[in-house]
Amino acid sequence: MSVTDGQQQFVISGPERQRNVVLECPYCRDQVPNLVDDFASGDCICGNCGLVLGDRIVDTRSEWRTFANEEGDDPSRVGNAANPFLDGAQLDTLIARNGDNGSGLARDLNRAQGRAAGQRHERNLLQAYKEISALCDAYDMPRTTVDIAKQLYKRVESENLQRGKNNDAIIASCIFLACRQDNAPRTFKEICALTKVERKDIARTFKFLKSKLGAATGSTSSNDLIARFCSNLHLDQDTRRITELLTRKAKDMDHISGKSPVSIASACIYLSSHLMGCGRDAKAISEIAGVGEATIKATYKILFANRKDLLTPDIFARTPKASEANLPTP
Repeated sequence: MSVTDGQQQFVISGPERQRNVVLECPYCRDQVPNLVDDFASGDCICGNCGLVLGDRIVDTRSEWRTFANEEGDDPSRVGNAANPFLDGAQLDTLIARNGDNGSGLARDLNRAQGRAAGQRHERNLLQAYKEISALCDAYDMPRTTVDIAKQLYKRVESENLQRGKNNDAIIASCIFLACRQDNAPRTFKEICALTKVERKDIARTFKFLKSKLGAATGSTSSNDLIARFCSNLHLDQDTRRITELLTRKAKDMDHISGKSPVSIASACIYLSSHLMGCGRDAKAISEIAGVGEATIKATYKILFANRKDLLTPDIFARTPKASEANLPTP
């Protein structure tokens, strides 16, 4: 049999043809088979009559196409997705502890590999990331906050700032700082309740990381906390909007200067809830906001004394349910 390729002619003799596996269509029986590989369906098809000659063929092409103009790494063969929170090429070989027919060699090699400094550093990072994810999931924090906290912890590890510091306090500080950077701030008491770390340790570590990392810490305002507090207290949207108005007006008052944003927000929630006829007691607000009942009542006393400046006509125009007569006397 002769095969023509362009202007050259190749002749396949009978004995040579018997030594080779030749795939051809049994109906067309062309000397040069017109075979088409359909990788989408995994079939080998005759291009003339459409007969399926083979199935389950392996697609040897690249996983994706490259549109880059410059010559670079060929992405046609890839491994697992790289973890951006780990260092190195992440192509380490892991030695199993079994599979040596009981000789114990694999166990010794696995133990020797585990003592490597790089493996130990990566293992510590993975353990810290696992703990950060578990803590953030307990408070239903968004994924962006979790990733920011991991990036901050990686910077602490890479710059060797954790030496002499409590690792739990570092994790708590990274979560606290990540919440601020993601515009979803949490109070110190909330982070303390979440991580079981004392407030003074978190505050000390937070100030240290703030000075060393030079990261933007943002600030916590009362309005950042009101939405979450009102939601946990099951207050409606009208009460939340009135609380935000009262908070903005209260911050400009001279009598309330020096109060923390959490105290102002808690006192405004106490005032607005009673103003709307769905009052929440100081104990319930204290459990949600993490502020003492005495602090809430003391701040409310200042707001009540200046209620003429706070309760302007625009607040009563928002809803007919608002009534100054509902306010309790401190």
